[in-house]
Amino acid sequence: MRVLGLLAGFLFLAVPALADARLELSGGMTQGGLAIGHAVPGAKASLDGMMLDVDGDGTFAMGFDRDHEPDAKLRVVYPDGTVEERTLAIAKREWQIQRVEGVPQKYVSPPPEAMAAIARGTKLKTEARKTRAEGSSFTQSFIWPVTGTISGVFGSQRYYNGEPRRPHYGVDVAATTGTPIQAPAGGVVTLADADMYFEGGLVFLDHGQGVTTLIMHMSRLDVKTGDVVKQGDVIGAVGGTGRATGPHLHWGMYWRGAYLDPQLLAGPMPHEDAVKGGG
Repeated sequence: MRVLGLLAGFLFLAVPALADARLELSGGMTQGGLAIGHAVPGAKASLDGMMLDVDGDGTFAMGFDRDHEPDAKLRVVYPDGTVEERTLAIAKREWQIQRVEGVPQKYVSPPPEAMAAIARGTKLKTEARKTRAEGSSFTQSFIWPVTGTISGVFGSQRYYNGEPRRPHYGVDVAATTGTPIQAPAGGVVTLADADMYFEGGLVFLDHGQGVTTLIMHMSRLDVKTGDVVKQGDVIGAVGGTGRATGPHLHWGMYWRGAYLDPQLLAGPMPHEDAVKGGG
């Protein structure tokens, strides 16, 4: 209950747009949030010195990592040469501690013979992240890929079998093996592999400009790299493959190196009003 209440608060803070005749900003100005900019056609934009992709109609994405600093610097150069600079206030969030027991030890401390499989997966993911799809499907209202009880939240510091590990960069939803997984928004499949060491069945779905969904632990993949999917298309099925204690959906998101919180985009879980531990 408390987590959903806090989430609702962040959504409330993120909704008001910063209005200007030539520039509008909306979305999640918070750690783990995705913000959307709309400038006049032909404008160029950068965030903290990094050039952004800007669509022909002036639409661009900005993401803020779990540990982003309290502010960000946006610079927009308009077609007539004038420059607008804004300092964006990025809301700080508090993160849970989450303990996950029963994980096979080979996934907590991988044995030497697993190094080749891990290296293979790392190479595939690195290559997939180098490309960014055109378009701006990230402006759609995201839907939940699967509905159910939320069993793990974004940003929590995870302990596997009592050993501290990196934060949990996604949201987990309890579901049975074989449950269909829908695309939360349209996009291009930039990676589809059924045998990743940690992630098991894994799909990357780029919604445009590098705003990418990651679906992990899948029991079945119904898409392949290069496929174009629409929101609601079935891309595979829930499973418990890879580093998982049981079948569930893991939905992660990133944008150009920044991990994003899918709950901020999809909103409250339909027909669910509780967040449980575990996952």
